[in-house]
Amino acid sequence: MLDGIRDAVKKFLTGNASYDVAVEEFIKELQKSLISSDVQVKLVLSLTNKIKERLKKETPPSNLERREWFIKVVYDELSALFGGDKEPEVNPKSNPWVIMLVGVQGTGKTTTAGKLAYFYKRRGYKVALVGADVYRPAALEQLRQIGKQINVPVYGEPDSSDAVGISERGVAKFLSERYELIIIDTAGRHGYGEESKLLDEMKEIYEKVKPNEVVLVIDASLGQKAFDLAKKFHEASNVGSIIITKMDGTAKGGGALSAVAATGARIKFIGLGEKIDELEVFNPRRFVARILGMGDLEAIIEKMKATEEYESIQNKMKDVISGKSKLTLRDMYKQIIAVRKMGPLSKILQLIPGTNMLGDIKEDQVKIGEEKMKKWISIMNSMTYEELDNPSIIDKQRMRRIAFGSGTEVEEVRELVEHFNMIQRTLKVLKRRKKDVEKLFGQLGS
Repeated sequence: MLDGIRDAVKKFLTGNASYDVAVEEFIKELQKSLISSDVQVKLVLSLTNKIKERLKKETPPSNLERREWFIKVVYDELSALFGGDKEPEVNPKSNPWVIMLVGVQGTGKTTTAGKLAYFYKRRGYKVALVGADVYRPAALEQLRQIGKQINVPVYGEPDSSDAVGISERGVAKFLSERYELIIIDTAGRHGYGEESKLLDEMKEIYEKVKPNEVVLVIDASLGQKAFDLAKKFHEASNVGSIIITKMDGTAKGGGALSAVAATGARIKFIGLGEKIDELEVFNPRRFVARILGMGDLEAIIEKMKATEEYESIQNKMKDVISGKSKLTLRDMYKQIIAVRKMGPLSKILQLIPGTNMLGDIKEDQVKIGEEKMKKWISIMNSMTYEELDNPSIIDKQRMRRIAFGSGTEVEEVRELVEHFNMIQRTLKVLKRRKKDVEKLFGQLGS
């Protein structure tokens, strides 16, 4: 899945096809890559329909090319499937907190139980483990070895096949000893793989123990069958969150999408290896950036952030014009930093307050403008906070100090201060001429 989608992103951003043709080709390639990775067809169609709907309804920001904006839309919609901007809440909502791990054999559930115990122990919780897998040979011994390694107690009954009773008694024991977080490692399957019996057992443990959270453990390589499997576990024990294991390998990863769709649960952790500390909190956008190819995405995201920063600065300018706030060199500094991230240099000077009144800017002027902005940034970096907030105090002596500290000439410092003063005079005029305000911000945003 990863290679196919990354190649599609690269082709889309660098190809020669027209925008509309490139969009159709990319969507087809995205669908093909997801389906070949065993992501459920309905989920794939739902995702791509949402992308198409946004293309119809939304307009790209002025500083982004349409192709870049389209990839950002894909990034947003894929991220939304995994939880969007927020990382999952991993801290227990109450004390004590009982976690029940469920999943089929071979997903690394017992190892994950140990990793989870270690994660929470490092966060200061008093943690215990309950070994309720009575079908897999040596499951309890494996869990005890892990418990010994991380100094966490393990409850188990080697001669018992009563998984429900073991779970009840183990949790009761640790609750009486005031343990704060208890993790139950349940069976992956019965001796003959009778799935219905396994699910009945999960349901009974769930009803008897009443865990605070049920966590489904899914192997990253598990394909489309992950959807049906996750749905069945969810129906038996109300899955609240998901852990994806073996993310360090060459797994397709489609099972992660399918499990999320089947349960409505969020991915909380991902396992990246066999070591006890190789469990990390799942970050939706970081995961999707990895799918799309972070190198292709970073520049686009940076531009989007710059747009948001610039909009914030424009709002500040509106407050300045209305008299609610005062303009400072600190505001001008932020604006220059933001617009320099936003794309073609031919637009930069037009976006700086005051210079947009100069009209169309030629290429040779752009080069001069870029050099000037670099110097202005250096000059402002050499100013004190007091000087940035109140430029009127910058006299000849201060100018000499600032010029020396920034490696510039005194005349260049004076030019910056005079430019700032020109903006101040312009703003005073605008306060008197309210009708010009909207016209100015139309130019600033052009």
